[in-house]
Amino acid sequence: MSTSLWMIATLAVYFFVLLGIAHWVSGRKHQTSNAAFYRASQRAPWAMVAFGMIAGSISGVSFVSVPAWVGGIGMSYLQMCMGFIVGYIVVAMVLLPLYYRLQLTSIYGYLSHRFGDRTRKTGAGFFLLSKLAGATARLYVATLVLHTFISAPLGISFVVTAAVTLLLIWLYTFRAGQASLLYTDALQTLMLILAVVGTLWAVMQQMGLDWHSAWKLIDESPMSRVWVWDASSKQAFWRQFLSGIFIVIVMTGLDQDMMQKNLTCRTLRDAQKDMCVYGLSFLPINALLLGLGVLLYHFCAVQHIALPAKSDELLPMLVSSGALGNLVVLPFTIGIVAAAFSAADGAITALTTSFCIDILNREHDVRLRRMVHATVVVVCFACLLLFRIVDSPNVINTIYVMASYTYGPLLGLFAFGLYTRWEIRDRFVPIVVIAAPIVTALLDHYAPIWWGYTFGYELLMLNGGLTALGLFALRRFKK
Repeated sequence: MSTSLWMIATLAVYFFVLLGIAHWVSGRKHQTSNAAFYRASQRAPWAMVAFGMIAGSISGVSFVSVPAWVGGIGMSYLQMCMGFIVGYIVVAMVLLPLYYRLQLTSIYGYLSHRFGDRTRKTGAGFFLLSKLAGATARLYVATLVLHTFISAPLGISFVVTAAVTLLLIWLYTFRAGQASLLYTDALQTLMLILAVVGTLWAVMQQMGLDWHSAWKLIDESPMSRVWVWDASSKQAFWRQFLSGIFIVIVMTGLDQDMMQKNLTCRTLRDAQKDMCVYGLSFLPINALLLGLGVLLYHFCAVQHIALPAKSDELLPMLVSSGALGNLVVLPFTIGIVAAAFSAADGAITALTTSFCIDILNREHDVRLRRMVHATVVVVCFACLLLFRIVDSPNVINTIYVMASYTYGPLLGLFAFGLYTRWEIRDRFVPIVVIAAPIVTALLDHYAPIWWGYTFGYELLMLNGGLTALGLFALRRFKK
């Protein structure tokens, strides 16, 4: 059977399983209410939430981009993954208690409680922009691979591929939302982990390696370098480690999508266990992906295979060309199909939640929620087409750079709210949170000229600090 037919069969089976899960969940009592859509009626087992969240974070971007990243920066990405672990502990111990104490459905309700409704809408607006861009970037990678393997050989355009992918996601999320995602995300995490291990095993078989010889090859490769101590490098340890902490705080702790999943747990203690267990999973999974990348680059060197112009195309190119053999097709297919759905289903649900609650103030209107949900799907489709035009060579790097600009204001807002006792002039907040990213971009551009310093992902901390400084200028003491 050809590669395209394998992928079509896998996609069909996978979709019907997801749809069957969604139908079963929505057929249960009260599982189509807004309480189920937003928080799964707050009855989710913490272990299932933790396992399911892995798919939402790892997704197709990591499956395709992280192995490709080895060629440029080695395994230094693990330094950031170590920072991730600390970041998850901070989220579990600082932010989750706040959200549960205030009994929030949307976490940006805290901004309304602390500062005012205008600040809440401003913070939610930055989340909507951030999540829309980040989720679309993740979905784009998976959709592009599906298009390359299935649609293009059949003469189907990328536009149709993107539309069908989003339609399938809408079908299994529009009724039960988080209540459905509780089960579908767990399935997708299982598929992604099996896909990573299966792809690694298939590559080793093609190269004639066992686990011991593969480990030795990776360990001896110059691309296996983890530690970077040169302070001027973007991959310097403390720059990567600190960036990892703050990236998790903003992209998980201040992100409605990731926190909405945690808020489905029955108690705060359950949510904290979920967050810590989930955070510990990042290091071993990313280590496997980076090891896979070392093997792929070594394979290309030995076989004299020319590397693609865009690093993200490395694994898809080797699979589609048949260079890695037929064994790799099934795990690769499963991973990409799972990623195509897990990248967007939770994001679309969270975008719908935030828009209904934070922007429209209509938490209990089921009909409006379904209309917004459909509109979000259409907007995601338009963004996918925009990413097709931009076509960044390394999407995971693009996501982190975007996060530095779009999540920075959220970091400043929450930090100022949590660690000061000042009130602010609420009506001027939009000016501050728009000015901070602009100033950040200017400093990023001129820093190499003025000081000989090139910013990395620490732009996020700079952006958050500038936001907090602007809020300080708006302060007023409580009466």
